[in-house]
Amino acid sequence: MLSSATFDFPTISETVAGAWVENVVRGDPALEPAFIAAARRLVERGAVAISSTCGFSIRHQQAVAASVNVPVVMSSLLLLPSLLRQLSPRGKIAVLTYDSNHCGEDLLAIDDPDDRAKVVIGGIEGGKFWHDELKRPAPPTDVAAIETDVAACIARLHASHPDIAVILFECAAFPVVAPAIRRIAKLPVFDIASLCRMTMASIG
Repeated sequence: MLSSATFDFPTISETVAGAWVENVVRGDPALEPAFIAAARRLVERGAVAISSTCGFSIRHQQAVAASVNVPVVMSSLLLLPSLLRQLSPRGKIAVLTYDSNHCGEDLLAIDDPDDRAKVVIGGIEGGKFWHDELKRPAPPTDVAAIETDVAACIARLHASHPDIAVILFECAAFPVVAPAIRRIAKLPVFDIASLCRMTMASIG
């Protein structure tokens, strides 16, 4: 998300004061004012749309969207309702997350039990990238470690759920391995970069 090579449009960034991986993933409600303040600073600097570098920030989607006058897409999890509509009756969506222990029902926001049954969740908690991101400061991103952990997670999920038809990356670091995972899994892969490109295309 922070690499200039990811998008074909310019990006600017702001840091959410007090936000670290552990308290964003855990869902600290005290961070919400800082998320709003960072979003407003981005708009003041000319941002025409706003996203975040952590899918768990979806907890602040409503508050941030209400605080600015530009499109806000805090998490790839916003794509879930649309992807569910695209599935065959037996198809399932694999949500790949940084930490499945904290990817609960509040983040998915799926009320229909039939729809919820189509979503399976897997995380890379305990892996190298998971540990690296908890360090302060975090070391340079180990792309090979992400690919290894994500591919292993998908293999575990597919063994239990052979009807997986779509993969959705929650983690904003995972898009860097999306091309590799598409080749390995031979399935569509959606992520926050997909959502950001779609949002910017709509703005023109």
